[in-house]
Amino acid sequence: MHDYSDEDWEDDDLPKSKTQVKKEMTALQDLGVQLIELSPTQLDKLPLSDKLRSAIDDAPKITQRSARKRHFQYIGKLMRDADGEAIEEAFARMQEKQHLAARQHHQIENWRDQLLSGDQQALQAFIDQFPGCQVQQLRNLLRTAEKEKMDNKPPAAARKIFKFVRDCFEAAADDGTV
Repeated sequence: MHDYSDEDWEDDDLPKSKTQVKKEMTALQDLGVQLIELSPTQLDKLPLSDKLRSAIDDAPKITQRSARKRHFQYIGKLMRDADGEAIEEAFARMQEKQHLAARQHHQIENWRDQLLSGDQQALQAFIDQFPGCQVQQLRNLLRTAEKEKMDNKPPAAARKIFKFVRDCFEAAADDGTV
């Protein structure tokens, strides 16, 4: 009889425990449930089999609680047969792009609010950060926004400032300066 020590086994050689296998299956099922929330164009970007894609497309149609639970389990089963790592990586990249877009949107809103506050330092900081922007156009938009605010008119110029700032962000991104 051979006495095995810890050095005789590599981590990859050890069989997975039942708990570990169950956790992995549950994680794949959870990922499959998250995929249900995606739009068809987003799903097209993922490496899904036809069977899995069909099951994901059918999921919103199933409304009964127990049937929905069974369908989620079915999606989990199909996920185990699919390349889960590739799907997870593509989904993570997609999520990161969405988070980046949301962060950029908040930055744009923040710049717009700072510019609308009338703070000249904020205006100069914006011009310094985005040297390629049309300064005269921005100043005209700011004057128009101030006039609209004083006349209690709808903030059309504020929306135009948002678009102007967004365009400056996109131009800077194309140039690689932001």
